[in-house]
Amino acid sequence: MTSFPLYIVPTPIGNLEDITLRALRVLREAVLIAAEDTRTTRVLLARYQIETPLTSYHEHNKLSKLDAIFAALETGPVALVSDAGMPGISDPGYELIGEAIARGVRVEPLPGPNAALTALVASGLPTDGFVFVGFLPKRERARRELLAELARERRTLIAYESPNRLLDALRAIEAVLGDRPICVAREITKLHEEFFRGSVSAAHQHFTDRPPRGEIVLVIGGAPVDDAVVWEERAVRAALRQRLAEGEPLRMAAKAVGAESGWDRRAVYALGLEEKDEQNSP
Repeated sequence: MTSFPLYIVPTPIGNLEDITLRALRVLREAVLIAAEDTRTTRVLLARYQIETPLTSYHEHNKLSKLDAIFAALETGPVALVSDAGMPGISDPGYELIGEAIARGVRVEPLPGPNAALTALVASGLPTDGFVFVGFLPKRERARRELLAELARERRTLIAYESPNRLLDALRAIEAVLGDRPICVAREITKLHEEFFRGSVSAAHQHFTDRPPRGEIVLVIGGAPVDDAVVWEERAVRAALRQRLAEGEPLRMAAKAVGAESGWDRRAVYALGLEEKDEQNSP
């Protein structure tokens, strides 16, 4: 067991001044910095005249780099940094952290910048409870399925999204969750920082007129209290028949109707099988 720690070091999400004195000290004293994107990290290190050796650690080389990182930990502390913000959040850093814990390495996290929490507190939406879902799925079907699972969630929802998929995501959110309040946080702490606060439909129109750029966080209002009403069976069957008639797969339709109606999706799926049997019977 090594006596040297793996430090989890948050780095600025935009403005390079958003880094703690302790983080700078740890980066200077480490024998190695494992960085998700060495190009981005070099800019930060150059700004603060830090000359600690760098190695890349990202999704495509995470397995091949483990031996070198743990060998470095035998000689001194190692700092883990992500492209921006808190390592381990929507990046492969969490796997390195898990492996370090499994090997008995001391893991020491530093507090610091995080895009999701920064967007949340600036959104104006409730902060007493929230659900972070990471990046929304790229494929439309998977994206709608995830949203359907979250449709009855009362807590504020937070998701990451890329600018080229933002309009598709907003369309899916409105279709599945309804025209809820939303905050689209873009380029947080950077020169062109923007917080759009309004309805999902208004956000779609805004970013249709002004194509977005940069990193994006979506903060979505939770399900209204009125959504707690449980539908009667005939309403569930009617909604299910409509989706199936439109060609939606039963599994996806059951999830969506279950989320909208207050029914367990397995019960809705069973109703769907009954509907199909009735349609196929002579």
